[in-house]
Amino acid sequence: MNEIEAQILPANPSLSCQVSPQVTRDEYLRSVLNIQNEILEGNTYETNFCQAFSGSFASWAPIAAFFRLNELSKMPFAALFKAKNQWLLSASPERFLKKTGSKLIAQPIKGTIKRGLNPEEDAENREKLISSEKERAENLMITDLMRNDLARVSKTGSVRVEELFGIYPFPRVLQMISTVSSEIKDVVTFENIIRATFPMGSMTGAPKISTMKIIEREECFRRGWFSGAFGWIDENEDFDFSVVIRSIIADLEVKKLYFGVGSAITIDASAEQEYDECELKAQALFELLRGN
Repeated sequence: MNEIEAQILPANPSLSCQVSPQVTRDEYLRSVLNIQNEILEGNTYETNFCQAFSGSFASWAPIAAFFRLNELSKMPFAALFKAKNQWLLSASPERFLKKTGSKLIAQPIKGTIKRGLNPEEDAENREKLISSEKERAENLMITDLMRNDLARVSKTGSVRVEELFGIYPFPRVLQMISTVSSEIKDVVTFENIIRATFPMGSMTGAPKISTMKIIEREECFRRGWFSGAFGWIDENEDFDFSVVIRSIIADLEVKKLYFGVGSAITIDASAEQEYDECELKAQALFELLRGN
């Protein structure tokens, strides 16, 4: 621990909090079937369906918890944010949108598999992910959605997929990430860009509007900060925003916290496997709050 950490961290920080699901496994499985019926009706092609876990605490140390979460699962978009009594502890692997000059970059994540116990198993799991028709189809649908979103604020012909189905290693999982870029039109504001692209397709599904109505009906919680965007913007309106996933939202005044976790539901999805994928994605959060 360095000198700054020693000044802001309590001597014996309370990090654990008993959390429980806001929806039962059976209720989750039924909702997945409901979504697949919506797919058959043509109302959605892919829905990012999320569940939440919540808990109450007498005492909880968000700064110490963030450092511990970063030890358990170090991520490129890790973030700690405070707004009055509310805290965001994020271990997000996903970039929503980045602007540098006239260039926009989006990097949606769709496609997840656990890391192997050794290099050989890791390579085998990587091959399983890259060759999965289901995971590639999920990623392609969201990549196309991001292409369409960027096209609304970009110069004609400038939208391109720089990488499709890239496989990237993280501490607990391998993720399939695609990269879409474009050149914005000459007169486009920050507000124009956000209106065209938010909420991000990886957290809604496709098509956005009708799918969001299904999400509103089927999910058991209000997402709040979860599935939003977090980042920075400078005086030139350049910015870099992550997707708020693998994140804990805590309120120290009411002494409650929650986190959401989800996956893409398609017609080929297995409800049981999607439930297990959610648990895999939330593994580091569970370990933190259980004091492991």
